[in-house]
Amino acid sequence: MSSKIREKFVQHMELIGLSKHTQKNYIVGVKGLARYYTQSPETLTDDQVRAYLHHLLTDGKVERNTCYSYLVGIVHFYRHICKRDVDHRFGMPPRQRSRKLPSVLSTEEVARLLSNTANLKHRVLLKTIYSAGLRVSEVIRLKPEHIESDPSRMLIRIEQGKGRKDRYTILSKHLLDELRVYWKKYSPQQWLFPGRKPGSHMTSMSVSKALYKAKKKPA
Repeated sequence: MSSKIREKFVQHMELIGLSKHTQKNYIVGVKGLARYYTQSPETLTDDQVRAYLHHLLTDGKVERNTCYSYLVGIVHFYRHICKRDVDHRFGMPPRQRSRKLPSVLSTEEVARLLSNTANLKHRVLLKTIYSAGLRVSEVIRLKPEHIESDPSRMLIRIEQGKGRKDRYTILSKHLLDELRVYWKKYSPQQWLFPGRKPGSHMTSMSVSKALYKAKKKPA
């Protein structure tokens, strides 16, 4: 993909408000297509695109879900940059959605999980998730100013949560007490739960590791 067409694609995605993560996936999908044929993607036929996607699905080197994320980027590129009325799947079968319900921990299981977490920062983060009903992606992006501890409010503000929407959730007195203990020890600045690198917040992977460690620890 030429730098000119790439720049046009990136500008379009920025204008419509796609996240950096989505932009990266779309670019990778189209670049892979161009690299496979050593040809600029806007010159390829629909049959060539289908053959490329078939190659991704059958060579076993790319996960099926990754293939579908590439497909979405490729379709978006042709429809909005090349102005081509292409099939939304290029012959790929519909994605099979998992209907498995997530497991819900009992009150006792949550209490045991938290008691197994010795690290204060990790314990307060997990308590915030369970007490306020937050997603991992939401809790790691909390900032100190998002904790509205005025007795007349007692709320946690979530910015750009699921669906890129802002919302509020309840801040319990017990969680507020825990957050105050945490604050005295860590004095967080930009992010409530900062990461290792200056100016960064904790990653989802770090939270997953803390949760896994607590679950594996014997009662």
